[in-house]
Order: sequence, then structure tokens, then C-alpha cells
Amino acid sequence: MQHLEKDVQSLIEKYLIPVEKIWQPTDFLPDPTKDSFYEEVREIRELSKELPYDFWVVLVGDMITEEALPSYESWLMDVEGVGQIERNGWSTWLRHWTGEENRHGDVLNKYLYLSGRVNMREIEKTTQYLISDGFDIGTGRDPYKNFVYTSFQELATYISHNRVAKIAKQKGNKQLAKMCKIISGDEMRHHHAYSEFVERIFAVDPNQMMMAFHDMMKRKIAMPAHFLRESGESIGTAFEEFSNTAQRLGVYTSNDYVDILQKLIDRWEIGKMTGLNEEAEKARDYLMKLPPRMYRLSERMKIPENSYQFKWVDPA
Repeated sequence: MQHLEKDVQSLIEKYLIPVEKIWQPTDFLPDPTKDSFYEEVREIRELSKELPYDFWVVLVGDMITEEALPSYESWLMDVEGVGQIERNGWSTWLRHWTGEENRHGDVLNKYLYLSGRVNMREIEKTTQYLISDGFDIGTGRDPYKNFVYTSFQELATYISHNRVAKIAKQKGNKQLAKMCKIISGDEMRHHHAYSEFVERIFAVDPNQMMMAFHDMMKRKIAMPAHFLRESGESIGTAFEEFSNTAQRLGVYTSNDYVDILQKLIDRWEIGKMTGLNEEAEKARDYLMKLPPRMYRLSERMKIPENSYQFKWVDPA
């Protein structure tokens, strides 16, 4: 981490956008200082009626995941090599990254509030539960494992937001489509950043990086909203139903999970690596064989056809 830290400032300039230049939530929302505010809100509410129940469940779940950002920052700030007390390059990166990510939850939250299609109080309870229940995705304080996780997860959120944008556009909701599309663009930028971190680690410590990649994929990548729950429910009970809804809608599927794994294997050129020790060679062989096996498993998965009734969304 100290070896890579000398390049963090250049990576910030490459992958993150200064506050004065990047978009802000109000760029996509009605301006309450203008006379057209109420008319624009009425338009949001009318267009919202065209979007199906499953769509709203996925949009709410995506928003809650983004709103739980305090959990993710506190987790990453504890990673080995990140200077939380005495600010260093890595903590500077994380604060800038957090600032960009924070806008996603803000804009989606406000849009949902204006749409009139959701129960904001129930959504707010779920968000508070997700933050207070904590965040454990099996990486510990290991930076290598954490960078594998963020490389994977940023691409997963890109896929989800991008597909939501396409559905909104098909239903004639151009503003929501534009909002979700620009969020997905941020996620893709962040994916490329964390993937480059891993590339740079492979260049100087290939054996340990390979073992970290192997360990993360063997235990499976847990989604950030894995502990999702509604009021009165136990931890994680809502996540399975949310995942089923996302699969049914085609927003994020088991095939997407395997596609992301294959993209990371290809990007990091896992199959071409030489000079590995025996343990890392075995880890590499495991990773190379994993996607075909997982594709076969995903083909046998059955998605429940009936929608689960979330407290977040009015079924009407």
C-alpha cells in the first residue's frame, strides 16, 4: 500500500472529478425556487404511474444501498494502509470517492420522495437498519481483498443503474433515465480505478494478490445490501426478495455475476500470469475454471414469478 500510495494523487486526477465540475443532484430535480416547480413535480408523479411495481422495488433497493454509504466509508477507512487519523494518500482517495458516491443516494432519495409511489418512512427505516446493522463482506482489513471487492461491486452497480435507466427510457421517463445513466457512469469510472489498483498490485505482489482474488471468489461476493431488512423483520430477509425482483426484471442476474467475474479475469490477464508459486498457481487454476461452472449453475436457477409485497412500495 505504501508502494502504491505515491501514485494516488495522479489516480485521483485520472478517475475522480473535482467538486466544481461534477454534476449535483439538483441538476436533475425540479428547482423549488422557480414557479415551474409544482408543474415539474406533477410531471414526475404522472410519469411514475407508467412504471411497474418491480421497477420501484429495484429503484428503492438501489437507493438504500447508495444511502448506506457511511457504512462503506467506515469499513474502508479501517483497511490496512489507509491513514484515517493522520491523513495520507489512501484516506484522501476514499474521502473523494465517498463524496462522489454520496450524490447517488441523494438524487435517488429526492426523486423517490417526489414520485408519490413509495412509502418514504418505511424506506428510511430500512436505510437506518442497514447502516446500524453494520457491514461485513469477509474482506477484513486486507486491502487486496477489499480492492477485489470494490472492483467487482462497482461494475455490478454500473449494470444495475444502467439497466434501470434503459427501462425508464422505454417507459418514456427521460429524466429518470438520464439520472440513472449518469450514476452508472460514475460507477464505471470507479470500477476502472479499483481495477487499476489491483493491476498495480499484481505487478509487484502477484502471489498474494492471486490468493486474495481466489479467496474472495471462493467465498462469493456479498452485495452491500446483503443485510437489507424491512421494519419488523430479521436481518437479510428482504435481500433475497429484492434479488429475486432484480432478476425477474433483468436488472441484475446470476449471469451478470459470472460475467463480471470473467471480465475481471480477462482484464487482469489471470490466464497469462507466470512465475507464480505453487499455491498461487492452484488459486489461478481454480479461478480460470470457475466461470463455466457458475454459468451451468445459473442456468438451473429458478426465479419466483410472484412479486413479494414490500412495505416500501404501494402495489397499486
